[in-house]
Amino acid sequence: MLQNHLSSFNYKYPIPSSSSSKEKQNLLALSNMALLFLFLLFLPFDFSASSPNQGTNKGGLQTYIIHVREPKTTDSPNSIDRESWYRSFLPTSSITGLEDGSDRMLYSYQHAMTGFAAMLSEDEVKAMEKKDGFISAQPDRLLELHTTHTPTFLGLKQEVGVWKNSYSGKGVIIGVLDTGVMPNHPSFGDDGMPSPPPKWKGRCEFSACNRKIIGARSFIEGAKAMLGRNLLASPSDEDGHGTHTASTAAGAFVKGANVLGNANGTAVGMAPFAHLAIYKVCSENGCPNSDLLAGLDSAVQDGVDVMSISLGGGPLPNLYTNVIDIGTFRAMQKGIVISCSAGNSGPSDYSVSNAAPWYLTVGASTMDRSIRVTVTLGNGESLDGESVFQPKDFKSNPLPIIYPGANGDDDTAKCTDGSLNGINVKGKVVLCERGTTGRISKGLVVKNAGGAAMVLTNTEEEGFSINAEAHVLPASHVSYLDGSKIKAYISSTGSPTATIIFKGTILGTSPSPMVACFSSRGPSLSSPGILKPDIIGPGVNVLAGWPLHVGSFPLSNSTFNMISGTSMSAPHLSGIAALLKSSHPNWSPAAIKSAIMTTADVFDNQGKQIVNEKLAPADLFAFGAGHVNPSKANDPGLIYDLTPNDYLSYLCGLGYADDKVTLLAGRTVKCSKITGIVEAQLNYPSFSVKLKASQILTRTVTNVGLARSTYTVKIIKPVGVDVSVKPETLRFSKVNQKLTYTMTFRRRKGTSDGSTAEGSLMWVSSSSTNNYVVRSPISVTFGTH
Repeated sequence: MLQNHLSSFNYKYPIPSSSSSKEKQNLLALSNMALLFLFLLFLPFDFSASSPNQGTNKGGLQTYIIHVREPKTTDSPNSIDRESWYRSFLPTSSITGLEDGSDRMLYSYQHAMTGFAAMLSEDEVKAMEKKDGFISAQPDRLLELHTTHTPTFLGLKQEVGVWKNSYSGKGVIIGVLDTGVMPNHPSFGDDGMPSPPPKWKGRCEFSACNRKIIGARSFIEGAKAMLGRNLLASPSDEDGHGTHTASTAAGAFVKGANVLGNANGTAVGMAPFAHLAIYKVCSENGCPNSDLLAGLDSAVQDGVDVMSISLGGGPLPNLYTNVIDIGTFRAMQKGIVISCSAGNSGPSDYSVSNAAPWYLTVGASTMDRSIRVTVTLGNGESLDGESVFQPKDFKSNPLPIIYPGANGDDDTAKCTDGSLNGINVKGKVVLCERGTTGRISKGLVVKNAGGAAMVLTNTEEEGFSINAEAHVLPASHVSYLDGSKIKAYISSTGSPTATIIFKGTILGTSPSPMVACFSSRGPSLSSPGILKPDIIGPGVNVLAGWPLHVGSFPLSNSTFNMISGTSMSAPHLSGIAALLKSSHPNWSPAAIKSAIMTTADVFDNQGKQIVNEKLAPADLFAFGAGHVNPSKANDPGLIYDLTPNDYLSYLCGLGYADDKVTLLAGRTVKCSKITGIVEAQLNYPSFSVKLKASQILTRTVTNVGLARSTYTVKIIKPVGVDVSVKPETLRFSKVNQKLTYTMTFRRRKGTSDGSTAEGSLMWVSSSSTNNYVVRSPISVTFGTH
């Protein structure tokens, strides 16, 4: 049982894709395969359990999500009218329900989309297609699940700056759609919390709700139908992921938080006085689209202000087939700010998930903290790695070190199960490469074979991106470069040795932040004219709440855990969005998003451009606008605002049929009556331009800074592009005043089709009281069409 658990547990950490292809057509092919399994952290060991379930269930039936038009019988149908309309699409045989007496209709959606989820046969779906009002049917699919130091790292301090101005998120409700929570965890204590705001309409399905967790619900009908078995109906967290993300977004202050004695300090979420509403839509088996939509439906009805979504599937070629895009469009129309994980399939291009422009797409970065383990070789060279398991009784004596992969066998090099049989590793340090199996499970293989310790080395693709994890034996995770040095040393001598030295928590490391290797990259497959991801935030070695009952040695008695993934970065941005919502209650979701993006940092703690996993300057497809800076975002000077109707012009400009836009919008849309725009014309805080010869783009900014202020443009031109802006100066006389500028791009000779170039546009204003730099990244792709 221990071995099975650890094998499963290890897949809760992202492993970058091994594919080196950057061809768009390959990714299009991948998007039509089973949903990519590396986008979220908690993946079961049996991959087949988390792939899209499109098989039959219960007498040849399977779950379909049915999209229909609004009923014509009433202008404002209530939930009963809607359900009656939905049931009119079901076959007559469905009236009797299933053999076990349960209803064929699993969910009747009221807010997240217009439609329902039901158990149907293929023939029944085909018959339904002929009915007036039908739009489309999609088989239900499983999406996968994508701190003591991060507040300080992000400049958040008690009674100072944005925490003071926003009252640490008081009055704001963050809806977390995940695996539930451990309700009695200290991170969810409600000391000093106000009562829920009067607008709150949600309910609690366990007895532990308080003024912090004000609501908790569980949606499992889709999972039950897929898996064909009963599941725990409680919103309690049986996995750990939901507790971790919820406490990251809005956990209370908890002194003495640590993981196995490391990273000790006061744990706290980004918005410590915000309320939490929990929607359990995932289990260890994944997250059915039907359950996710039900959670989104409830969150909109309940009155949340912010949504945190750390789950998703592969990059899709359009927006109308992604249920997250569908459900969040309705949420955005209600004024809800949404933060979604970008996915864990980096560093491949076109791997970004959740790429609609109406929410934040968040990539992952490191922070300036290391849980250090140094490997000292027999030749005197010392190489720094990381591990959160640092046993005090392990003697720092030289031990023989072996690289089993020297025999040329890939399985042996990666220490897969059974690969060390017949190899003498007893009492030795074993060097294992990443890949094929999980990082934690490799240590278990070494331990079971009698090894004394493990050094885990990255592949070349993973570079310098390493993790501090709860290994089952003394270990150090090192970079590809350091792993190569160790291999060279082992082959250079007949009796190589290594010493493992545990150094604990080290703060102030650099370069930081750095883009994590697993963080998914743009361009967006569904909409390349929108630069994605939007932003990066802390997503590596994040310490946050953890259910005591989830975990084995060495985590058996830990109520906190340190894990990595864009699942961790998304709730950081959810909490920060809650702070801005509290400070600026009248700002739209687009305004809050703009404030976060235009104030982001592009330089690290050494004053150099943020780097990627290879220590090379990160490009815009890796970090978008940059690394979040909450204090600056609270006072951005100018914002790029958008309305729901602006997004309709954008969707029509994509060339989507009326039915597809109607599906997303939740109301009848005829693109012939809407002026469509090209993607890059959306009033977005960044620019993603496909440049054949020249292009003119228009943007409108709103003054949210000083009433009387003047901004002057500064341009860093992409190589091979002439850029001009008119006017070059914006003069504002009042707050909330809007001014428009145009930007002209002209391609120079000598550029090749398919190549890219990067730059930025900044509006700069200086005064005696404040200095503003409103920055927008510019990505240019040269092409003939």
